[in-house]
Amino acid sequence: MASQPKPPPPPPPRPKTRGNYNCGRCGQPKKGHVCVAPVPVAAPSGGGSAPSPSPSTSSGAASASGGGGGGEPHRLRRALSFDEAGTPSSPEKKPKVEGDVEMGEPEEGGEDDDDDAVMEVGGRPVPREVMAEVLRRLGPRGVMAAAGVSRGWRDCAGRVWRAADELRLRVLAGSGAGILAALLPRCAALSCLHLRMERDVDASTLACLASSCPSLKTLEITMAANANNKMTGEDLNHFVSEKPSLSVLKIGGCSNLDFINLCSSSLSVLWLSDLCSLSKSVMNCPNMSELSLCFEQQSNDCTDLVSLMDAMGRTCSNLNKMHISSNQLSNEAVFALESANLRGLSMLSLILGSKITDAAVASIVRSCTSLELLDLSGSSISDNGIGMICKAFPHTLSRLLLALCPNVTTRGIQLATAQLPHLQLMDCGMSLCTNLNNEKGPMFGDINGGIRIIRKLCAAKKQPIHQRLIIKHSNLKKLSLWGCSAIDALYVNCPELNDLNLNSCTNLHPERLLLQCPNLKNVHAAGCQDMLIGAIRNQVNQTR
Repeated sequence: MASQPKPPPPPPPRPKTRGNYNCGRCGQPKKGHVCVAPVPVAAPSGGGSAPSPSPSTSSGAASASGGGGGGEPHRLRRALSFDEAGTPSSPEKKPKVEGDVEMGEPEEGGEDDDDDAVMEVGGRPVPREVMAEVLRRLGPRGVMAAAGVSRGWRDCAGRVWRAADELRLRVLAGSGAGILAALLPRCAALSCLHLRMERDVDASTLACLASSCPSLKTLEITMAANANNKMTGEDLNHFVSEKPSLSVLKIGGCSNLDFINLCSSSLSVLWLSDLCSLSKSVMNCPNMSELSLCFEQQSNDCTDLVSLMDAMGRTCSNLNKMHISSNQLSNEAVFALESANLRGLSMLSLILGSKITDAAVASIVRSCTSLELLDLSGSSISDNGIGMICKAFPHTLSRLLLALCPNVTTRGIQLATAQLPHLQLMDCGMSLCTNLNNEKGPMFGDINGGIRIIRKLCAAKKQPIHQRLIIKHSNLKKLSLWGCSAIDALYVNCPELNDLNLNSCTNLHPERLLLQCPNLKNVHAAGCQDMLIGAIRNQVNQTR
């Protein structure tokens, strides 16, 4: 019997290498190695000559393939926008700045060859630009973790930081003070920074932001419940003066600002919340177009709002949007705003001013010519004031908010919907209330539909329980009647209405409800009777 041929011997095992730290030409370890292998002229597949390495890449990573492959020049980096909602950071895993973010120097003896344009991932060569594009879709925590894998990953993470122009960070309570000082200098192109602070903010934090972000244009700092903002007026003034390119500044928890003295020709948007007892308010910002000042609801607040309003007209003549929230608002403060001659205002919000009456409305009508939004929630205006608003802004006003106005009745609401044809949003929450003194439910609503819990600010007269409200409007899209427990009959005929808030309308009878709104999508009926909720569901389903 003929003997069968022997099978060929198996190939010898592949020698163990050092991965990305081997030379792409001769295969020897790169550290302390000077390659003498000849440079290939063309790729095995007939490609072009080897490209020159990019100066931004590190020489510590190499491809697993040969060095003769062609490559494309680096494309321009795109802006980076981190989204904390997609990659939330948990308090259990705190970022380690020194280990995860620190970018080291290239190793000695590294070669500047075409291997630097690629890196090895799972045994396969991947262009570093592609890897950087993948890391760009991660949150800050993911990019920090990737920087600790290897030199090649760290270089790609560095590209991501250098190309970022927008950054959203949550600074945990247990993190050290140097986390921002270690991370922000890597983002040379950063122009927009959003910080959620769970640790205290002081002058050192602002100094770090001023020195680390030379091109910063937008800064937003929000404070967690357990964090304190310790910056003073002098700290804020010094920070704004050092940032000539800053145009948007939003800071929360400003209870320690004893004064405001800002001077900037670039600042256009300023939001400061939780203010208290300002001794001085000077804002020399000629290009400011939007201003929001929210004061704490304290009875011992001694801020002189009359002087503040008068000064804004002298130094911020281009204001287009103004929001002031304070229980110290009064008719005198509104009169000072009239003397400031801010006739370019399109949005005016003066809320929680229980001392504002119809006389202040007459001043607003005289000083403003083209308001699109007017918010007088928490004031003491009456139906006569609503009538003045309707006569002054019939062609421009699209949003009217009159929540927590105890002197407003169904007559004023119906007058507004009848004489403001361009009205799209109207909020009358807690205005038609049977007994505002004993209400413990939602006490305030804003434009975005949020609800805050606050105590009653002024004595309100008790309105009759059995009130009927009829609203007909062709353009109204959002109607809020939350907490209007005095309404027992409601008729709404609004073909464009898509959002209706009837929360805590406890006295509204199901048989006295009629909704003729074919585009209605959202109806809020928390705290209402079960029969009323069933009637709302049946009528909404019938009109669709």
